[in-house]
Amino acid sequence: MTTPKRTTPRLRRLLVTLVAFASLTTATACASGEEQARVVVTTNILGDITREIVGDQADITVLMKPNADPHSFGLSAVQAAELEQADLVVFNGLGLEENVLRHVDAARESGVATFEAGKAVDALTFQAHDDGGPEDGAGQPDPHFWTDPDRVREAAGLIADQVVEHVDGVDEKTVRANADRYDRRLADLTTWMEDTFGTVPEERRALVTNHHVFGYLADRFGFRVIGAVIPSGTTLASPSSSDLRSLTEAMREAGVRTVFADSSQPKRLAEVLRKELGGQVRVVELYSESLTEQGKGAATYLQMMRANTTAMTDGLTGD
Repeated sequence: MTTPKRTTPRLRRLLVTLVAFASLTTATACASGEEQARVVVTTNILGDITREIVGDQADITVLMKPNADPHSFGLSAVQAAELEQADLVVFNGLGLEENVLRHVDAARESGVATFEAGKAVDALTFQAHDDGGPEDGAGQPDPHFWTDPDRVREAAGLIADQVVEHVDGVDEKTVRANADRYDRRLADLTTWMEDTFGTVPEERRALVTNHHVFGYLADRFGFRVIGAVIPSGTTLASPSSSDLRSLTEAMREAGVRTVFADSSQPKRLAEVLRKELGGQVRVVELYSESLTEQGKGAATYLQMMRANTTAMTDGLTGD
């Protein structure tokens, strides 16, 4: 029988040191995990805004991936569980995240603080436009408030309030300073958009989009919404042949030659509209409901709004 070798004093000291280091590392990780609070945000637009305000004061989890459709994206079981483990859930609301709102409701019922940004910023309602749309939506709240940067300024300030109130361990002065800095950038954005849109002649301030998404922008900057290819506030609806016929008639009467389509959505319907009008319509891509990945044109809310303003101005003033 082989006699096992005895552990030398030097080896014992090394083992004790390794065990102690491992225990300390584990304890530190657990402690930091308890201290670092979590904010979960449903859409990537609100996620970017919330990150600007929170900074490094808490972990931010954004559920909606870049280039996704807020009306149709869903959650995995892991993501649904994250909602119920959050200190605060920030969501757009007003029916936007159609497949996610029930999970937000479940988190609220379990005791998680939730903030519905759309409901807090004087929401507009969908209006019937020249094409008769939005179908089945007139009078319903419009969730697309972020196309008005002034409402985003209001929402950002309210998010800061919610973070300070519900997220333990954050430094209020830091959060408030972040919010103030971002507010100034949003104010600069509004001024720049006013100046840029000011170059669009009054007779050309008419919008046709893939679906009804720019009501707030139109209200804030003085545009007319002629209609949408999908006569609804959601991309989950579908147009009928009569819808397209009504829209083409409205576009002819208004002299509109440009259709704005979301870059993350298929442009087939807008192309159909172009054929209906004899190829005299341009289709211009916008980033209307989702941010992109880094380096793809609209990785932040500020980038998205500047890119859209430039594209809309060029699309409405070009020959």
